[in-house]
Amino acid sequence: MDKKDLNGNENLENNGTTEEELNTSEIINEEVEVAQVAAEEPVNTTKADSIPVMNKVGANNATPPTPPTAPRSNKAWMIASIVLAAALIIVLVVQKDDSKKAVATVNGTKITKEQLYDKLIEAGGESTLQSMITTELVDQEAKKANVTVTDEDINTELEDLKAQFGGEAAFIAALSQSSMTVDDLKKQMPLQVKLRKILEPQVTVTDDEIKEYYDTNKATFSEEEQVRASHILVETKEEADAILKQLKEGADFATLAKEKSSDTGSKDNGGDLDFFKRGDMVAEFSDVAFKLKVGETSDAVKSDYGYHIIKVTDHKDAKDYTLEEKKDEIRKTLVSQKVSTLSSTWMSETTEKAKITNTLTDAKEDAAATAEPTASAAAGNESTK
Repeated sequence: MDKKDLNGNENLENNGTTEEELNTSEIINEEVEVAQVAAEEPVNTTKADSIPVMNKVGANNATPPTPPTAPRSNKAWMIASIVLAAALIIVLVVQKDDSKKAVATVNGTKITKEQLYDKLIEAGGESTLQSMITTELVDQEAKKANVTVTDEDINTELEDLKAQFGGEAAFIAALSQSSMTVDDLKKQMPLQVKLRKILEPQVTVTDDEIKEYYDTNKATFSEEEQVRASHILVETKEEADAILKQLKEGADFATLAKEKSSDTGSKDNGGDLDFFKRGDMVAEFSDVAFKLKVGETSDAVKSDYGYHIIKVTDHKDAKDYTLEEKKDEIRKTLVSQKVSTLSSTWMSETTEKAKITNTLTDAKEDAAATAEPTASAAAGNESTK
């Protein structure tokens, strides 16, 4: 089991606090800004900030997880498309000749296509149409620039985005909070890829800028010591001792985890918890896990969740990355930041140059223009009385 999806308790910190919720309002302001990159803060290239794992173990009735806050990084703009897609509704296009056709009836009273259309327009038609206009503009400009989007482009963007969230589990959690699936996100990605490919050739990043970024954010370019471990969780020490006896007699750890562990989140994966940092676990668990050598198995370890048998399967030393090691990654971050800044201006200028008609907004503007002189005249007449 991936450590970030452990029985739904990832909102519990070791100190009792909760992870900050994904602040979508900081990522997207207007429909046109869907393509902007929100890369204003340093990118932590390691996993997401401390996400307690052992606090999750064994709590089968825990509250739903709160995903870790996504760094506003060179890939945060992808989540803008998640939020937009979750917010948009599909508007039913009504033909005049069947607008009176019933789409539902209630005790014999008809609800027509026209009524449904009007409600859909009222609920979100303007934002949906504006999104379609934006998409068409980007598509047209991409065609002019001979920009295409391949499956490889989409997969690369997807993997980069996962990395920015600290791994697949945190990424999936963020999608889930937006009521999105990976397939939903993939449908939104071509627009973002096209915009990036259009604007990237207009952006340059110097070695001095890369060094400045590294020096300013040096603390973020490090990894804490991590271990990878599997565990078997049971309620009593007697059960744990019986399992330890089986292991000493040659039983397979993963098989016993599947059969006997009460941690429903990890048992199907043979008890695997993936890599974790010391602070990700409750102290009782971490203290033992970080002392074990790779391949070693602990005795029974008591925590508030029961008794754990821990087997360490891998280890990563703490590491401070050099400028040279992070140079390419920083360059990508800075390029995305500049694309973010450029995209807003580019989108506005492209919209202004285009010949666009929008019956939903044009009708409102015409009505407002008509109403303004009438209101002014009425005010003038009132003042002469």
